[in-house]
Amino acid sequence: MALSLEDLKSLVAAGKVDTVLTCLVDMQGRLMGKRFHASHFLASAWEETHCCNYLLATDLEMTTPEGFAATSWERGYGDYTMRPDLSTLRLMPWLDGTAMVLCDVLDHHSHAPVPHSPRAMLQGQIARLGEMGYDAMMATELEFFLFEKSFEEIRKSGYRDLTPISGYNEDYNILQTTREEHVMRPLRNHLVAAGIPVENTKGEAEAGQEELNIRYAPALDMADYHTIAKHAIKEIAHQQGHAASFLPKWHAARVGSSSHVHQSLWQDGKPAFFDPEDELGMSTVMKHYMAGLLTYAPDYTYFLAPYINSYKRFQKGTFAPTRILWSVDNRTAGFRLCGGGTKAVRVECRVGGSDLNPYLAMAAMLAAGIKGIENRLELAPPARGDAYAGDTGRIPETLRDAREALMRSDFMRATFGDEVVDHYARAAEVEIEDFDRAVTDYEIARGFERA
Repeated sequence: MALSLEDLKSLVAAGKVDTVLTCLVDMQGRLMGKRFHASHFLASAWEETHCCNYLLATDLEMTTPEGFAATSWERGYGDYTMRPDLSTLRLMPWLDGTAMVLCDVLDHHSHAPVPHSPRAMLQGQIARLGEMGYDAMMATELEFFLFEKSFEEIRKSGYRDLTPISGYNEDYNILQTTREEHVMRPLRNHLVAAGIPVENTKGEAEAGQEELNIRYAPALDMADYHTIAKHAIKEIAHQQGHAASFLPKWHAARVGSSSHVHQSLWQDGKPAFFDPEDELGMSTVMKHYMAGLLTYAPDYTYFLAPYINSYKRFQKGTFAPTRILWSVDNRTAGFRLCGGGTKAVRVECRVGGSDLNPYLAMAAMLAAGIKGIENRLELAPPARGDAYAGDTGRIPETLRDAREALMRSDFMRATFGDEVVDHYARAAEVEIEDFDRAVTDYEIARGFERA
């Protein structure tokens, strides 16, 4: 459940809470921070605490790559201020005696928001929409794989002993998912107890693949829900002796994992995307917004697919899109119109993988939609049939391609600033450099004898 500061004081006094996780969201969308004894959190840390500013300039391995202008060895890796957003204070019911709060990241000296902080980037686009009279409503789908063994066992095997928790495609399968309820039932119940409006879980279209769906909410709330839920999935799976992975493509012959993002704008409490007079129920605002999403999709693809592995997912016949186009209720398209002809009309972006950072993905897409509205961009007619057919309007096919599109994007630079674009372009470059140094199993098996 969501907590007020007074609620927390009462729980601490009653001996029901003794630990408060005070967390920021890093570039990779992970929770980073400190575990405070609740008494100290209530004494002072509820106002602010501090962290090393390298937390927004690392890679997945938490190394400190060179080339970031925001912080470096030369600049001494100073501090950021973490200011708790008390509206996010909640219990973590799957952890004994534990509450948590998300923090905004501020410059240590000026106390201004750090421009490349994912939460700040999304807050900026929400504020722009607010000035236009709109609220953004979003919903994300979290797909992931459950494995028989734990993270520790799999790590010790060199990540070779990867056996999914089930033996066959379990899409909507009730029999097989019953066998996974020792993980999924506590997940649903703990998240609801934490104030996260879970709708359902289901089996997905591969052996051991799961999906968690959260009810649509204001954009910032949804990004918070997504991040906390992803963290909870890993911790609750671990408690049951299993590993949960959000790697988009863990096996060449298996379907990948996505994170579809549903989005709409509201105005004065009513859906601004709905026009009952339109054939598909799409308002003019929605058409301009969708045109912006499509026009600038290459520019922001990096924020939907941030790693080398992300691009292995984009393959024909896997329900992952390969082309930037929209269609009506068609799961082969990069953008799908859902709820056509009803007040629930919305656009579902199917490009993003399970590894996306929801704050960055939402911020980029809102920015593109805003640009479409501002410039009154025309929406092309919907594609029909198999959207895998054809070779136009393709999604960037590699991380290199996506990084180049981001670097060249006047739209992204005008929206977020050169410093932010260069920061994330450097993050992409670090991933590419690391991969270029790696020697893969594929190379050894292919060339050890025959080269």
